Amino acid sequence: MISDVYFTSMKITQGQSLLVKLEKLIRRSGILKGIEKDDMVAIKLHFGERGNLAYVRPQFVRRVVDQVKKAGGRPFLTDANTLYVGSRSNAIDHLETAIENGFDYSVVGAPLVIADGLNGKDYVSVPVNLKHFKEVKIGSAAVHADALIAISHFKGHEATGFGGTLKNVGMGLGSRAGKQQQHSDILPQIDTERCTACGRCRSWCPASAITVGDKARIDASLCIGCGECAVTCTFKAIAVNWKTTPDVIQEKIVEYTVGALKEKERKSGFITFVNNVSPICDCVSWNDIPIVQDIGILASEDPVAIDQAAVDLVNQAHGNPYSILGERHHETDKFRVIHPEVDWSVQLDYGESVGLGSRKYNLITLS
Repeated sequence: MISDVYFTSMKITQGQSLLVKLEKLIRRSGILKGIEKDDMVAIKLHFGERGNLAYVRPQFVRRVVDQVKKAGGRPFLTDANTLYVGSRSNAIDHLETAIENGFDYSVVGAPLVIADGLNGKDYVSVPVNLKHFKEVKIGSAAVHADALIAISHFKGHEATGFGGTLKNVGMGLGSRAGKQQQHSDILPQIDTERCTACGRCRSWCPASAITVGDKARIDASLCIGCGECAVTCTFKAIAVNWKTTPDVIQEKIVEYTVGALKEKERKSGFITFVNNVSPICDCVSWNDIPIVQDIGILASEDPVAIDQAAVDLVNQAHGNPYSILGERHHETDKFRVIHPEVDWSVQLDYGESVGLGSRKYNLITLS
């Protein structure tokens, strides 16, 4: 199978702005054709961590919102809470950060809904029956939506080589416990010095693996590694474990993407901005010099193909010698220069193998 990926460059001519080019890209790509009248359409994006400026500008998002409305849909902007402690780990901080970064209704023309609720526990367990997971925990707002449009900012990533559509959808729409599952293969352990024996972790444990006496204790023979206890403890007495291999985390992200797109296979579309290509994830509170010049915007119905096209465009571009690439800016695989321990192709191969899409694509460039 060869998928179509539509592309428009960042180069403009007088009288035609990037906003207009984005609208043309959306129409030509047909990514909204599955939307029916009054469909609730989740527009998945990254609202930007406080201090990071590499996220997709809200003015672009407004044009996507407008096109969804013209197609008959009822759009809302969404993302799930983060597992790490930052400015988006609960719905209150998340919404405040989003509004600070310009994603206010008056700007974007759509309401903001945090996909997994106030504290990250509002999710639906979606069956996938794949290699790592039988089911995945997806933010309920995304599951209950009728259609999904993902707007992704393409960049490097320390765990997956690059972050694009697959990571935006799979990791992004996983609940906080779902993010823990994706990041960790090690069962959580309790820091007894911090534990207050409050019992909150016990009440949230689905496997009854926690007992509480003077301190909480986890029975490793019963623990299923769901991560609920780690995201429930308000005293940080249960460590969030980030130790996993790059191959495994990429495969887990793919499986979460399968869950997020389940029953929306013909009602999903993907837009990727290949600009401000920073070397690491947008989840940090800063962004470094881009590794290449601004390239353009992609749109496709295939999440694997659009990621493949984005990484190809970056690798074909001239590297920025003033970026982290330095003297190695001429090398063809820029993401292996930045993150040499990560084979970024794993996510694409696995995504193709489970039927998410194709690494083969036809790049259609709009004039």
